[in-house]
Amino acid sequence: MALTTWRTELEIAFKDRNESFDSVVACTLSEEDLDEEFDDSYGAEEGKPFTLWTREFVYFPCCYDGAEWVGSVSRHPDGNATEHIGG
Repeated sequence: MALTTWRTELEIAFKDRNESFDSVVACTLSEEDLDEEFDDSYGAEEGKPFTLWTREFVYFPCCYDGAEWVGSVSRHPDGNATEHIGG
């Protein structure tokens, strides 16, 4: 069983985009929700749905066969296509 939290997964995603929680403008998760542990391995989806906005990106949950992670897209038109997310 692989336990994680959305806070942990978001920190990983932020690193890829050179952002941090200091960049957050709004989030649908509470502080408690961000730290709630869930099994992110294959099986059933366990992480709460969310949307998080920073000044430059929008973050959201992704899933394939129950495995969960954070995806993101530019908040503003940038001409970059979005690859398929999930399975």
